[in-house]
Amino acid sequence: MTSNNEKEEALFDTCCSTHSDRKSHHSERVKKNLVTRLNRIEGQIRGIKGLIEKDTYCDDIITQISATQSALNSVAKLLLEGHLKTCIVERIQEGDQEVLDEFLITIQKLMKK
Repeated sequence: MTSNNEKEEALFDTCCSTHSDRKSHHSERVKKNLVTRLNRIEGQIRGIKGLIEKDTYCDDIITQISATQSALNSVAKLLLEGHLKTCIVERIQEGDQEVLDEFLITIQKLMKK
């Protein structure tokens, strides 16, 4: 089992691209972590669908929806943190101040939810 520090270090193995090639380059460990989390979320969604099909009590379904939203927010936070510590820092160091506006827009998108 990996420690939280190892997970954080792995997350920040990302190296974002230049302006013309907008891709993230996550390490295999980071991709595996994110995909595992998303697979779990996908299972939660299927579970919620099943609860609805079985006419489960609404409050129980809402509780599961809340847990799923929290898990998805956790994935977004990990991506955002890695993005800030790598891509954003790199672009600022290259003199690209416009990246701050892009980052603020991204934060606003996340906070709408």
